[in-house]
Amino acid sequence: MNTAMRENTTINAKKVLIMGLDNSGKTSIVLCLRGVKNLSSFSSLNPTRGFKINKFQALGSEYSIWDFGGQEQFREGYLNDFQNHIKKTNKFIYVLDIQDQERFNKSLDYLDKIVILLRKHKVNIDFSIFLHKYDPDLEFTNKEFIDKLVSDLIRNIKELIPNDFTYQIYKTSIYTVFQKFGI
Repeated sequence: MNTAMRENTTINAKKVLIMGLDNSGKTSIVLCLRGVKNLSSFSSLNPTRGFKINKFQALGSEYSIWDFGGQEQFREGYLNDFQNHIKKTNKFIYVLDIQDQERFNKSLDYLDKIVILLRKHKVNIDFSIFLHKYDPDLEFTNKEFIDKLVSDLIRNIKELIPNDFTYQIYKTSIYTVFQKFGI
């Protein structure tokens, strides 16, 4: 591929930002988006330090996925430089670990700061919230408890986000990838 063609492909890449607290599953989601189907790839992940840009092609498009490490030491810097990170972004995914109930408030606080910045900078973007680690075995532990937990969490998210802000909420799990491929 010649240089002009490569540059044009990069310019047309769909930029996706993924943010959330540390250990919420952001890097696992990136692996799923890249089509990784080897379960051992998920068990050997290390925390993302700073942010990592993952470029790949899928479904006839080129993607540039920005995976932001969620450790507290990095979050303030991301927020301070938010306007630069968000430039030319097509999609924003906020990941919340539904198995980490002790940090729901911290995660909701971080989400609130991000939404405030998006509104401040008048960014109109495809925004999704992934209630991640909604793994199949959760349904067998205490379905009523999980249903109430998720319902309360969704209510808290809706109370946090202004009515005129467009977003979608999804229950996600890496196991969905394996189910789709019969693994």
